[in-house]
Amino acid sequence: MANTKNSGESQGSQNSRKQEEKDTERDVTNDRPNPMEVLRHARTQLAELTGMTAESVSSFEQTEDGWTLEVEVLELQRVPDTMSLMASYQVELDPDGQLTGYRRARRYERGRADARQGGR
Repeated sequence: MANTKNSGESQGSQNSRKQEEKDTERDVTNDRPNPMEVLRHARTQLAELTGMTAESVSSFEQTEDGWTLEVEVLELQRVPDTMSLMASYQVELDPDGQLTGYRRARRYERGRADARQGGR
């Protein structure tokens, strides 16, 4: 026999899901990608262009012209792994999430701490 009573908590979670669905619909009707879609698409585009897999995104910002990301990639794998060469790429995207440019901002060994203080 099924329980047909909804508690206030389950109704609240149902309302929350409905609001998330409306938010998603709003993104689709505006044809604007949400931030997670932008991140995933940027990583894929950068990998296709450079042949290197993005390991992480270390910064992400929406700008007037679209999006700016800093993506960490493995450039040269070495043994031990702490000696592998990593690179940080600055990636520019238009408002629709299409890659418009990228450049390598720095290169470093995986096992080294960043000597710079406070970011850029």
